[in-house]
Amino acid sequence: MIEYHDKEWGEPVHDDRKLFEFLVLDAFQAGLSWKTILHRREGFRKAFDNFEAAKIATYTEDDYNRLLNDSSIIRNRAKIRGTIKNAGLFLEVQREFGTFDAYIWQFTGGKTIVNHWDGLKQIPATSPESDAMAKDMKKRGFTFCGSTICYAFMQAAGLINDHMVYCLKHPDFKDK
Repeated sequence: MIEYHDKEWGEPVHDDRKLFEFLVLDAFQAGLSWKTILHRREGFRKAFDNFEAAKIATYTEDDYNRLLNDSSIIRNRAKIRGTIKNAGLFLEVQREFGTFDAYIWQFTGGKTIVNHWDGLKQIPATSPESDAMAKDMKKRGFTFCGSTICYAFMQAAGLINDHMVYCLKHPDFKDK
C-alpha cells in the first residue's frame, strides 16, 4: 500500500492502457477495499491481457467463463461483463477523441485538480467533475462508472490530487 501511494496514486496518467487499467480496477473495487484489489492486481493483468482494451473487446463467452473460474481475480459476473462491454466503448472513445486520455482529461480542463485537505474526513466521495464524467460515460453506455467510482479513478490517475497537505506527494508540501 505504501509503495502504491508513494509511486503511483495521484500521479498524472496519460497512457491509454494504464487509464483503462485504472478504470477496470476501480470498477472491481466498488464495494471492496483497495487493498484487496492491489493484492490481486497481477492476477487481473494476466486474466485481462494486460488491460489491452482491443483484446478484451473481442472476448467471447468462453473468455467470460474462463474469467469466472479464475481465482486470481474478483469473480463478479456483472463486473466481468461490464469490463468486456467497457473495453469496446473505450475503443469508441479513442476513435472519437483520438485518445482516451484526451477524452478523460477534458473533465478537469487538462490539469490536475489539487485539493488542500488536512484530514481524511475532508475528502469527498464525489465532485462536480466526477459527476460530469459519470454522466457522460453513462450516456455513452459505460457500466460501473458512477460518480464515486469516477472520483476514485480520478484520484488514482492523477486527475485529482487528494494527498494531504502534510504529505510529501502534495505539491504544496514544505519541509518544516
